[in-house]
Amino acid sequence: MPNATHTDRENAKKAPEQDWTIGDSEALYRIDRWGADYFGIGETGDVILHPSGPSGPRVNLQEIVSGLYERGVNTPVLLRFGEIIDHRLNAINDAFVRAIRENEYRGSFQAVYPIKVNQQHQIVNEIARYGGGLGFGLEVGSKPELLAVMSLTASNPDQLIVCNGFKDAQYIEAVILAHKLGRRIVPVIENLRELDQIISMSQKYNVRPSIGARVKLAVSGSGRWGTSTGIKSKFGMTTTELLRAVETLRVHSMVDCLDLLHCHSGSQHQDIGTIKSAVTELAHTFVQLREMGARLSYLDIGGGLGVDYLGSRADAASSMNYTLDEYASDVVYRVGSVCDAAGTEHPVIVTECGRAMAAYSSVLVFDVLGSSGPTDIIQSGIEAGTVDLSAAQPVRDLDSTLGIVRGRDPHLVASYHDAIRAREEVNTLFSLGYLTLEERGLSERLFWSICHEIQLHCQKLEVVPDELGDIDELMGEVYYCNFSIFQSLPDAWAIDQFFPMMPISRLGERPDRRAILADITCDSDGQIEAYIDQEGGISRTLPVHKLGSEDIYYIGAFLVGAYQETLGDLHNLFGDAHAVHIRIDENGWAIDELIRGDSVRQVLSYVQYDASDLARRLEKECEAGVRAGSLTVLEAKTMRRFYESGLEGYTYLDPEIELT
Repeated sequence: MPNATHTDRENAKKAPEQDWTIGDSEALYRIDRWGADYFGIGETGDVILHPSGPSGPRVNLQEIVSGLYERGVNTPVLLRFGEIIDHRLNAINDAFVRAIRENEYRGSFQAVYPIKVNQQHQIVNEIARYGGGLGFGLEVGSKPELLAVMSLTASNPDQLIVCNGFKDAQYIEAVILAHKLGRRIVPVIENLRELDQIISMSQKYNVRPSIGARVKLAVSGSGRWGTSTGIKSKFGMTTTELLRAVETLRVHSMVDCLDLLHCHSGSQHQDIGTIKSAVTELAHTFVQLREMGARLSYLDIGGGLGVDYLGSRADAASSMNYTLDEYASDVVYRVGSVCDAAGTEHPVIVTECGRAMAAYSSVLVFDVLGSSGPTDIIQSGIEAGTVDLSAAQPVRDLDSTLGIVRGRDPHLVASYHDAIRAREEVNTLFSLGYLTLEERGLSERLFWSICHEIQLHCQKLEVVPDELGDIDELMGEVYYCNFSIFQSLPDAWAIDQFFPMMPISRLGERPDRRAILADITCDSDGQIEAYIDQEGGISRTLPVHKLGSEDIYYIGAFLVGAYQETLGDLHNLFGDAHAVHIRIDENGWAIDELIRGDSVRQVLSYVQYDASDLARRLEKECEAGVRAGSLTVLEAKTMRRFYESGLEGYTYLDPEIELT
């Protein structure tokens, strides 16, 4: 986990009497930096979406969530926006078209979408449909993915399918037969065993297929997945193995079938320099294979195009120090230059930048159930100088320190250290039996009141002393949220991936709380520990508003369209959240498709429980309770109704449901 910075308190430097504006919220949450023109804040203080870019239709996110709630679709809910996908595909294509024109490149560009990024049917179908019009294809890495894509591309047999991953004989036979059907499908060799099987199946069915080869690059990647590249990469062949593959093809008079050269350069590249080095090395390999007789019309540079989750435009995890246009220009220029130097025809450049295609398209929205923290302890207020002289010395010390921090000369650092020391002494005395529970409760209220006063002073300082740098984190509350991090945001838990988060409404109001968002699983890891700060760094707490007693408070997690859905697990048997595919036009929004989240019955079946059998057992127990007199008939009926409705219900909380 990155170290937290403490610049996030800058939002509170304004005098309390100044109004809070929507512009202040835009700066605080940096939505204009990571939102890539798809997300902003409207005049009403709600998050606004521009799925087709800033010039297209706009929609209010809060209104969508409220509309779904009226239709019986409660949070947590995953919202997918097809127009964002379409816009991303256009943006990637346009960037390469410009780069090809500006660099006088004589080849073309073609992207393929690796469906492992998000295999959900609605996402893949959208990319296959819209991307097909741009000449884009699909990439698969397993037998199940191959079966899905073969069906999806049946109406467009010329759509390129790149087959990566480890393959058995059945997989390769299906690819060869698909080639006979007229499909433009390329099996990529990961090892020499696969090449032998491809040759064998080609001879069996009298086919001369297009074949790809994936090579291990010497250059290492950048960022979190940098170690997945280089000579120790699990993907592809070494140079020695690649040369053996060429000679094997030559022996079988099939060297001209080698049509695609591929590499794995990494994922979520944060540094453009790594991309340049990888593309240059791959291009040199390409031209030399061409000289050895390989046909090679495709140069597949793999994935790695980053998403700037932080919006900081920096060489840092969850960010990137380049733009899409810079990426395209550098790739095209490097390939063209190497080919020109060797006098080789320019290939079709293929990319597999699935994260950049899908990440922006999905937003997870969840409701806050309640909160706990220092604010609850001190909200009743406590006056300094009211502690009885008979109280233990550390309790009196806390009382005295509270008076100091509320005075004209608060001595912030010294007072903070005094308060911490006194609290430690209180805990020691209580553990030894020399302090009452009431005295400990009083000392607790005094300590948090002191910290609250220090925090208020710090918010007015231009430079906060290092010793007080953790005061915001210390005073942060826990906001209990109706979702499972393990199911819906697994990368935030597993690999400390950062996702932008913010309230989706009330953004015309000053956020008066700092919070850690905790999910409803019974796991201490079930909380978000990294949030964007106002300067593009990482904070341990999120600015939020005080919870009201009436309106539901919603938080949005953005840029979650890549990898999160399939990776989710069933921790505490919380299943998939509702997923809604939203269409937006000039007339507003509409539900294109609703996929209801897992019911309790479904998740129980995943772990081999028979829900009907469980219900029968409960019914027998209730009837026995009625006969024994421990339950009334009405109570037994209520219990059965709970069980029956619970089995068919959402795995997440719905506080409005009543049993009677």
